[in-house]
Amino acid sequence: MIINLLITMLIGLAGGLAVGSGFVAFLAVLGIIPRLTQLTKTVDMIQAYEWAIVAGAITGGWVSLRDSKLFLPEFFLLPVGLINGIFIGMLAAALTEVLNVFPILAKRIGIADKIVILLMAIVFGKVAGSLFHWLYFVYQ
Repeated sequence: MIINLLITMLIGLAGGLAVGSGFVAFLAVLGIIPRLTQLTKTVDMIQAYEWAIVAGAITGGWVSLRDSKLFLPEFFLLPVGLINGIFIGMLAAALTEVLNVFPILAKRIGIADKIVILLMAIVFGKVAGSLFHWLYFVYQ
């Protein structure tokens, strides 16, 4: 029984280290954190961004392994969802900025002069998809 528990702990630790290393390598190689600090004009707070990502990854991993219930009122979901959305949106924006996805996409589909329309279509599509997901699948 104890051997099985130790083996499970070792496999979980190894898997976590592999995924965490891949996540850090992904962020480091693409330079997402420095670019994010440049976009938000908070270069002096780069260590705070790094520690926030580490703390968020550790907390997210810990919470996903537990069956936690907070028993909070439903209106607390709005700020939590907003903060999550801001983080994912800024991370995606930094990633696309680093990889020059939008200019390449606009040039390939022939709308290089209408890149603002492309960006707004992506933003509104993301908002509509998120609202549909939360209102239809989560809040039933």
